[in-house]
Amino acid sequence: MKQITLEACANSPQSAIEAQKGGAIRVELCDNLGEGGTTPALSQIETTRQNIDIQLNTIIRPRGGDFLYSNIEFETMKQDVHHCGKAKCDGVVFGILKRDGSIDKKRNTELVDIARQYGMSITFHRAFDRANDLFQALEDIIESGCDRILTSGGKQTAPEGATVIKNLIEQANGRISIMPGGGITENNIYELVKATGLKEFHGSFRSKYKGNMKYRSPFFNNEEEYSILQTDAGKVKKAIENANKI
Repeated sequence: MKQITLEACANSPQSAIEAQKGGAIRVELCDNLGEGGTTPALSQIETTRQNIDIQLNTIIRPRGGDFLYSNIEFETMKQDVHHCGKAKCDGVVFGILKRDGSIDKKRNTELVDIARQYGMSITFHRAFDRANDLFQALEDIIESGCDRILTSGGKQTAPEGATVIKNLIEQANGRISIMPGGGITENNIYELVKATGLKEFHGSFRSKYKGNMKYRSPFFNNEEEYSILQTDAGKVKKAIENANKI
């Protein structure tokens, strides 16, 4: 049986390196994970590309908040897809909705067409979970030419949305990959695999590490100020092992 694979959501080049050490086959590089992920700086993208051999996908999202973008935001997204292609990314990750919660097929297809110029794959991210009809959205995204959908089944976490994820996988029927993500840990992935039949999954698998500062200002002396959230190679490895116990 083909191994179930993991895509790690990495917040830095070092997190991407740790994801590779743990056995991830792909990295989704993001900035500002606290806002759900935004496009990282080109320097981050290029440094990550230079330091990992696994697939590198980059999120194309100009800001946090909703997934309805102005004309100037959309122009930024198009330029960022070009930047990722020139930086030798393997793929890009985006999602655009209309005001009514339906998929903006025109704009998404335009980004897909740019990405294809560079041979990149396309993941439609969790904007999908905010769509007004997930099963119609699935068909619209397939029509737009995407390769993969990242989803928690329309719920806050993938374990909560397991039944919907299973139904989406069945409806997709191999036409597009359904990749669960959101609230997945090395401890709950086994049950999610059993419940959905997933073939790949997504998560950050981070741990908090103490920074190396010796001096701590008495005015800024809280732990958050002097700690780093980073992908944990051990958690990545354990998650892959547990996913493949089936």
